[in-house]
Amino acid sequence: MKKTVLAALLATLATTAMADINVGVTLSATGPAASLGIPEKNTIDLLPKTIAGQKVNYIVLDDASDTTTAVKNAKKLISESNVDLIIGSTTTPNSLAMVDVAAEAETPMIAMAASARIVEPMDAKRKWVFKTPQNDAQMSTAIVEHMTNNNVKTVAYIGFSDAYGEGWWNEFSKLAEVRKIKVVANERFNRVDTSVTGQVLKVMAAKPDAILIGGAGTPAALPQKSLKEKGYKGIIYQTHGVANNDFLRVCGKDCEDTVLPTGPVLVAAQLPTDNPVKKSAMEYVEKYESVHGRGSVNAFGGYAWDAGTLLAHATPAALKKAQPGSKEFRAALRDALEATKNVAGAHGVYNMSANDHLGLDQRARVMVTIKDGSWKLAK
Repeated sequence: MKKTVLAALLATLATTAMADINVGVTLSATGPAASLGIPEKNTIDLLPKTIAGQKVNYIVLDDASDTTTAVKNAKKLISESNVDLIIGSTTTPNSLAMVDVAAEAETPMIAMAASARIVEPMDAKRKWVFKTPQNDAQMSTAIVEHMTNNNVKTVAYIGFSDAYGEGWWNEFSKLAEVRKIKVVANERFNRVDTSVTGQVLKVMAAKPDAILIGGAGTPAALPQKSLKEKGYKGIIYQTHGVANNDFLRVCGKDCEDTVLPTGPVLVAAQLPTDNPVKKSAMEYVEKYESVHGRGSVNAFGGYAWDAGTLLAHATPAALKKAQPGSKEFRAALRDALEATKNVAGAHGVYNMSANDHLGLDQRARVMVTIKDGSWKLAK
C-alpha cells in the first residue's frame, strides 16, 4: 500500500517537474498585414525551445489580419492549449481586440503592434498586457524633430482609417502644433483600398511642405505611389510601420528619399560601435539572416524576437513561484515581465514598471532614409 502511494507521488512529482511552458502566438501571416506577420512567424521559429530547464512549446495561429479571427485565436489558445503567455497580434486593431480576452483569462500578453492604446492608460485589463514596438508618440517626436530641422512649416496627413491611423494622427498632430508646424490636411484610407486618388488630390491641393503617411506594411505604399504619380515634390514621411523589405519592393523607385523612424535593428550594422543596442540587435540580425538570407531582416521580426527575449528573462523568476500551466504561474510571469530591467533586445533596452508596459526610451529609435532601395541611417 505504502509502495503504491509512494509510486503515485513520485509519478506526480515527475509530471510536475516536466511541465512544459506553452506560448500561444497569433499573428497576421496572410491578409493585408502579411508582410509584417510573415517575418514575425519566421522569428518565432528562432526563439529558445528551452528556458531555465523547461521545454517551451510555441503554438502559432494565423489571424489573416482579421480582428475577429485574432480574438477567436486568443480564446482558442487559452481554452484548448492552456497557454501561459500570448504573443500577438501583428496589427493594432487585432491587438486591441485581444486585450479583453487576455485580461479575462488572467493570461499575460505581449503585443507586436505599435499603438500606445494597447498599454495605456494603465488599468485592470492592461495590467496583463505588454508590447515590444515603440509607441506612436516616441516615433512622432522623431519625425517632428526631423521636420523642424529641415524647415518644414506645413504638413498634410494621410493615414489608415483604423486604430493605427487614428493613433498616429492623435500623437503627431499634437506634437506638430506644439512645434508650430501647421497641419493643412487630414485624409484617411482603408488597408484594402486599391485607389486613393481622391485623398491624394485633396492633400496636394493644400500644398504642404511635407506629407506624413500613417500606414503600415505594403498598403502604405499606395498613397506614396499616387503622390509621386501626381508629381508631388515635397518630403514624404512614413511611420515605422513600413520598415520591411516587402514595402520597398512594392513601392519601388517611388520610395526614394522617403524618411521614417524605426528601431535600431533595421540598420544595426550601420550603428556606431558605442550604440547600446548594436550588440543585441546584431545578435538577432545574424540569427535571422543565417536562416533567411543576407538582407532579409526587418523591424517586425525584431518585435517577435524581443517578445521572446522578454519571456526568456521573466521565466526564471516565475518558475521560482509556480509551475507552468497554472494560474499562479501566469500571474508570476506577468509580475516578472513588469519587473523587467535593463534587458537589451533588437529594438532597444527594456525597463518596465507598473505604469509602463513598454519600457523603451530614445535608444529605441533612429531616423532612416530610403536610398537606392535600401535603408540608410540618417545623419
